Amino acid sequence: MTLSLSIVVPAYNEGARLSKSLRTIVTYLNEYAPASELIVVDDGSTDDTAGTARAELSDSRTVHTSVISYQSNLGKGRAVRLGLLASRGDIALFTDADLSTPITETPKLIDPILRGECDLAFGSRALDRSLIGVHQPWRREQGGRVFNLIVRLATGLPFWDTQCGFKAFRMSACRPIIEGATIDRFGFDVELLYVAYRAGLRLKEIPVRWDHAEGSKVNVASDSVKMLSEVGRIRQQARRGVYDRAIKAVHDTQV
Repeated sequence: MTLSLSIVVPAYNEGARLSKSLRTIVTYLNEYAPASELIVVDDGSTDDTAGTARAELSDSRTVHTSVISYQSNLGKGRAVRLGLLASRGDIALFTDADLSTPITETPKLIDPILRGECDLAFGSRALDRSLIGVHQPWRREQGGRVFNLIVRLATGLPFWDTQCGFKAFRMSACRPIIEGATIDRFGFDVELLYVAYRAGLRLKEIPVRWDHAEGSKVNVASDSVKMLSEVGRIRQQARRGVYDRAIKAVHDTQV
């Protein structure tokens, strides 16, 4: 069964706010893309994230829903990949559980893929900062800008915001990239974009609305160091040929 659109929501200890987010997504999908699915990936939460998701999605009608849950916290990157690879949509989009980017921004990413303009579309807070309603704390926002500058210098990616949790994939083109990714924590976005870019896929950075939501799992000090370490790991793995098979698989699908 092939669906038009899959929405993947990675969630870690999101029991308190997940119900509202899922209700918002289902309501939107019922109107925008009834032939769609919603996949929640519970990344080893210690609260009742999975139970909350199942209860909220139990009476969904036209939208196909599922909850993937496991005991160990494997990282947001792993959760996103598991959700994307389990999806059955021609296009799969992942969004953060807090809906910092409103789900109503979905057409901004989906439509260029449907029109054949790109294979991977991703939201950006950097291209039009007037779309930011509630800003992050100053230190966190400046840290994000510095991180993205370092990413540009280290990887050669020509993009200004790799970390916005709102990305859409043409799965027929991007599946090998997702299967070949290795970064499980916060650097996973950079890895996906980097390998897709190296493989010659068409990427499009698109300005989206965004509002900071309290309750982020990112620690500015410690996680910034980890993220930079992961960027270095991506470069090392590229030099060692770790991504060569995925890149070749992408080329093979385009022949």
